[in-house]
Amino acid sequence: MIDTSRIKTIFFDLDHTLWDFEKNSALTFEKIFSAAEVDVPLDAFLNAYVPINHQYWKLYRDNQITQEELRLLRLQKTFEQLGLQFQPAELSHFSTQYIQYLCTFTHLFEGTVELLTHLRPSFDLHLITNGFDEVQHFKVSNSDLSQYFGQIFTAEKVGYKKPHPKIFAHALEQTATQPEHALMIGDSLEADILGAQDMGMQAIHFNSHNEPLHKHCLIVNSLAEIKALL
Repeated sequence: MIDTSRIKTIFFDLDHTLWDFEKNSALTFEKIFSAAEVDVPLDAFLNAYVPINHQYWKLYRDNQITQEELRLLRLQKTFEQLGLQFQPAELSHFSTQYIQYLCTFTHLFEGTVELLTHLRPSFDLHLITNGFDEVQHFKVSNSDLSQYFGQIFTAEKVGYKKPHPKIFAHALEQTATQPEHALMIGDSLEADILGAQDMGMQAIHFNSHNEPLHKHCLIVNSLAEIKALL
């Protein structure tokens, strides 16, 4: 259970926690494929892409592939699974468009604004995200979330990806927060929860994409549950 009396600072993850990545990503691909007249059913593409994207993000998080390899390989492997082939230049074009268009969509998880509005008067709020620096800042700005957060700590800017302790240590240092007074809220057990707990922070797992249940911390299935708790 969370000891709310100790919490002064709350760190949020962004994608899959506040910003509805899957919905916004689907709309982005729909726009790209329509303009390029790519003949592939969107549902079929997404069914293949989503697990492949998670797989390659883990490789990127573990420093086994570069940012550029992540962006291209997730598309290449998805198209290959669907029996489609594109030239490297075409894949690069799709990848560039994806990054450009993704942050123009602004769907948030239900209860995001209500939760942040509720928390802001009582806690210092910040973001810790593994997403690309420029893209994450655009997502926050375009989704009208800037007003809620003091600082945005991105892995690209800090130089370390969650769950590496140095990104959490950097965020704690920059916000003058002691670990025992900090709470991390995120969707990934590995990156958000275990990473934060290893630093002595409390954590809440917003299980937005049905990760296996565990006993490491409180698990919630809606942001409204967090609002009621804090």
